[in-house]
Amino acid sequence: MKLLDHLQTELTTLDAQSLLRRRRTTDTMCAPRTQVDGKPMLAFCSNDYLGLAAHPAVIAAMQEGVALYGAGSGASHLISGHSRAHAVLEDRLASFLAPHLEQAQALYFCTGYMANLAVISALAAASKSSTDVFSEALNHASLIDGARLSRATVKVYPHSDVAALESLLCASNAATKIVVTDSVFSMDGDLAPLPALLALCEQYDAWLVVDDAHGFGVLGEHGRGALEHFNLRSPNLVYMGTLGKAAGVAGAFVAAHATVINWMVQKARPYIYTTAAPPAIAHALLTSLDLIQGEEGAIRRANVQNLIRQMQQGLHLHHWQLMASSTAIQPILIGDNARTMRIAADLYAQGYWVGAIRPPTVPVGTARLRITLSGSHTSDDVAQLVSAMNQLEAAQ
Repeated sequence: MKLLDHLQTELTTLDAQSLLRRRRTTDTMCAPRTQVDGKPMLAFCSNDYLGLAAHPAVIAAMQEGVALYGAGSGASHLISGHSRAHAVLEDRLASFLAPHLEQAQALYFCTGYMANLAVISALAAASKSSTDVFSEALNHASLIDGARLSRATVKVYPHSDVAALESLLCASNAATKIVVTDSVFSMDGDLAPLPALLALCEQYDAWLVVDDAHGFGVLGEHGRGALEHFNLRSPNLVYMGTLGKAAGVAGAFVAAHATVINWMVQKARPYIYTTAAPPAIAHALLTSLDLIQGEEGAIRRANVQNLIRQMQQGLHLHHWQLMASSTAIQPILIGDNARTMRIAADLYAQGYWVGAIRPPTVPVGTARLRITLSGSHTSDDVAQLVSAMNQLEAAQ
């Protein structure tokens, strides 16, 4: 068939460019010490930043949730799928973020991707005339797709370029203005200049949508994420946090002023027209929040910071570049796709599982190893990886 032949040709082209994606299968829980395709590995590629995915208390809460609520929700939230567990989780999230959001309420979603599609499209739908979305150049794909699907005019500003964003805002005559940014950029590990962005949004009467997927639970003294890290509070803020990374389970949420959340319940199609996540997941997340807010969460966040310093001080690179990042995401820039894949394969052969990131996820010529650190990693784990990395780099 010509249709299949065309697809196979395109797949062959991707393979020749070292861009073909392949999956590996894990046989154990998400944890630093895991088994992948039958082989024991030390993993540095998970977004389980606090190590809660395999926490005994979270596992027990999931089991309890299944016993209380069963395996599934049975319908969308607006039909019959909104359980007590969902409601309590939303209340807990709103209370957790109340120091940073006026009249805070929260809305739980099955995935962060759905949450981002929902929030941008719903805010854009509030305008009877025109909407401009101002999107950070390095935003996650879900934010890019959300902006496209909103049918608004999309204007992209360069990475962390506050002056360029102000010029775009100043020139905009749109009735609704929405600035959209990651907080922690998932492939670089750096932080958006959120205080400056929020000041612009307040000046130009714009929403600031912050995707804190890689900051929630990890950043801030109490794990409240980028808003706490920068000590921000404003009615212009619309905050998205994921619950399958530092929280260790699944799903995501949008938190904002109660009026924003009520509007989303009315207009956010990815929320209205999908089956609610199993209530057991929401029930387990209540325990995750307890851990994030408590002493154990503080200890795990401190461990992550110690491991970041250990890695940065221990790596001695001459051919590769450790990118500037103060977060659990520690990327090493290699450049060439094939070389990056070979290095990742060499590490894998030694028992270290590190993600190899290539275009189109990152710009052409900037392929990299994406090392992620967890509160469950030990100093010895990091020392082993650093030693292997230094030896491989010296052999280049």
